Amino acid sequence: MSTIAVNAITDANGGSTTSINGTTPNAYNTVGKNLIINGAMQIAQRGTSSTSTGYATVDRFSSYANNTDELAFSLEQSTDAPDGFSNSFKWTTTTAETTIDSNEHVGFQQKLEGQSLQQLAHGTTSAKKVTLSFWVKSSVTGTFAATLFKSNSSNIIGSTYTINTANTWEKKTITFDGDTSGSIPNDNSRELDIIWHLLAGSDFTSTDNTSWGTYSTGKWAYGHAQNGVIDTTNATWQITGVQLEVGESATEFEHRPYGTELSLCQRYYQKVGDSLNLFVTTQFNSTNHWVSTSFITSMRASPTVTKTASGTVNQENVSTEVVTWQFTSAGTYVHSVKLDAEL
Repeated sequence: MSTIAVNAITDANGGSTTSINGTTPNAYNTVGKNLIINGAMQIAQRGTSSTSTGYATVDRFSSYANNTDELAFSLEQSTDAPDGFSNSFKWTTTTAETTIDSNEHVGFQQKLEGQSLQQLAHGTTSAKKVTLSFWVKSSVTGTFAATLFKSNSSNIIGSTYTINTANTWEKKTITFDGDTSGSIPNDNSRELDIIWHLLAGSDFTSTDNTSWGTYSTGKWAYGHAQNGVIDTTNATWQITGVQLEVGESATEFEHRPYGTELSLCQRYYQKVGDSLNLFVTTQFNSTNHWVSTSFITSMRASPTVTKTASGTVNQENVSTEVVTWQFTSAGTYVHSVKLDAEL
């Protein structure tokens, strides 16, 4: 059976309470407090390893390498993780970027949609602080930058964290102020990017970004001072346990059931055909059929469709013969996909 990958991302996601786990009370210590999807790096529908940037391994996270001319790397869903976790994302530099030009930057990110962020109250005087927490491990110590960027308003804020000991899992926590100036539309558009910088040339580190303000190139990775992960062959950087929550302190990581996490990921990417049947719904001549299937869960938007191979269709309602079809075009919707199948 042919496998069809569908992707709805084009470039671009309480009441009061007493102290929990010894932290400052947080009004959002509830189910669903973690705005990050797949923060434990358990879901990897596309595969467990890659040598390409973009959405390549663990779901909902992507990497980028802009303007590099030497760099080669491998990405993987690793089983090396701190206690309480089973997986991490791992970057390994296989060919170093030995000369760092001013316009080069490399990073790892997740993008969140607006209707998942309304509780932040951005654009109002009640804008909420958020706390980003994560476990990180690297062969390179030093100061790294992390950034929040809002696509709609082009507002940006950043901070830094320090890796103190090489090849050791360390938990990091960063709290960001709420943005009172830039609202977040209540729709399915890309609205908030969370970026962990691995390399930043001098163009991206020259302007203070520690308060919310309008984006400029120099604010992109302000404070980033360690490019060793990228300019050192065999250097590594790993991350897991990523949580973004409303409030001024980090609470325990929200471990969602595997099926719940998978369903959240399938809103943005899913495969049909390898484990699901495609159904021939209409035959309009002797060699052409319409083939359609419903998605496992509704997608964020009508997806792009990638056909991975020719497939076989068992014409159970026509004959017992199994024939090979070429899938030539598609009509896509948030709930289903329709293909033209030609013999």
